[in-house]
Amino acid sequence: MKLLSQEQIETLAKFECKDLFTTSFFLDTSKNRLTKKEIQLSLKNLLVNSRKKLKVMSLSKAKKESLEQDLEKIENYCKQNLSGAKFVGLAIFSGSKCDLWKVFNLVKSPRNMIIFDHNPYIRPLSAILTEYHRTCVLTFDRKEAKWYDIFMGEISELESLQSDVPSRIKEGGLEGYKSKRIERHMTSRLHKFFKKTAKETFTLMKKYNFEWLLLGCKDEYYTELEPLLHTYLKEKIKARFKANPGDSANKILQETLKIKDQLKKQEKELIVQKFISEHEKDGLAVSGLENTLRKLNRREVHTLLVTRHFSQPGKVCPKCLFLYADESECPSCRVKTKLLIDVIDEAVEAALNSRSEVKHINPPSSLDKYGGIGAFLRYKI
Repeated sequence: MKLLSQEQIETLAKFECKDLFTTSFFLDTSKNRLTKKEIQLSLKNLLVNSRKKLKVMSLSKAKKESLEQDLEKIENYCKQNLSGAKFVGLAIFSGSKCDLWKVFNLVKSPRNMIIFDHNPYIRPLSAILTEYHRTCVLTFDRKEAKWYDIFMGEISELESLQSDVPSRIKEGGLEGYKSKRIERHMTSRLHKFFKKTAKETFTLMKKYNFEWLLLGCKDEYYTELEPLLHTYLKEKIKARFKANPGDSANKILQETLKIKDQLKKQEKELIVQKFISEHEKDGLAVSGLENTLRKLNRREVHTLLVTRHFSQPGKVCPKCLFLYADESECPSCRVKTKLLIDVIDEAVEAALNSRSEVKHINPPSSLDKYGGIGAFLRYKI
C-alpha cells in the first residue's frame, strides 16, 4: 500500500496494544543510491540488532514472543518482496497478537530503524507526508485547457476542454470593415471559454480538495483568466510558469516539481521566521520541550513545529496520557509516569489526535536555537 493520506496516519496513530507491544520497521530501499546487496545487509543488521535488544529487554514472555513473531513476519515479507521493489522506502507496522499488520511503500527514504512500543511509531510517516501538497496544475491557451493532479511525484491528467475560438484574424483580412466585428465576436467567445475554464477549475479544486493551484500559460492569457477566478481559487494559486496544453505530462511534472521544491523551502523558512517573531513578542507561540508538551496536554496547540529527526526520551501518564519531559509523577492525577522511548513521536501523535497541524523543519534552522521544538497556539491563558 502506498502512503497517500493523513487519514492513513491518523488511523495508525489511534491503534494501541495495551497489554502487548507493536513493532515499527523502517528501511531505506532506494536503488538509486544503494545496491541490492547493501539493502539486504541493512535489513540483516536491523534484524540482528533488534533481536539482540529484545533478548535483554525486561518484558514478559508474552510480549517477547509477540515481538519475535513480528520480526519473523517482517523478515519473511522482505525476503519475498524487496528484490523487485521500485519504491524508495518501506514501513511495516506489526502486532502479531493484536491484529496489526500494515505495510506502506514510501516515496521518500526513511532512516533505518526498528522501534518496539505500545503504539506504532508514526513520526517518519508524518514527516514524509508534510513534504507533499496535493496540487492542481492548469495549463491553458486560447484553444485548450488541461488539468493535472500532481501528488508525491506522480502526475495524472484529470480533464481537458477544447474551445471553439478560431485563429486570430489579421486586420484587413476578409473585408477591413468586417474584421473588427469578427474580432469582437472572437473576444466574446474567448471570454466564454475562459469563464468555463475558471468554473471547471473551481469544481475540480473542491472535488479533489487540492491544497495548491499552479497555472501554466502565457502572461496575456493569465490576465484574461484571473478576473474570472473565484476568490477561493486566487488564494490557492502558488505560482505561474510558461507552459501550454500541448506540452507533455512529463515536462509539466518536471517543471512543477522544481517549483514545488522552491515553494516548500520558502514555506518552511517563512513559518520559522513567523514563529520566532511571535515568540519574541510573547505572543501565541511557545518553545522548548517542556513548554510545548504542557500546551499540547492542554490542547492549546494550533501548529506543532518539530526539527526533523529530533528525538528525546520522555514520560507519559498512563491514566490521562499527558506527556512530560521528565516527571516521575503526573502533576495532574498523581499517577506514576511511564518511560517513553521518544516523546517527540508521542507529541506528533497527540497533535494529530487533537487536529493540530504538524510541520517538520529540516535542520539546520533557527528552530534549533529554541530547543528544536515549538508551537503556535490557538489561544493563550
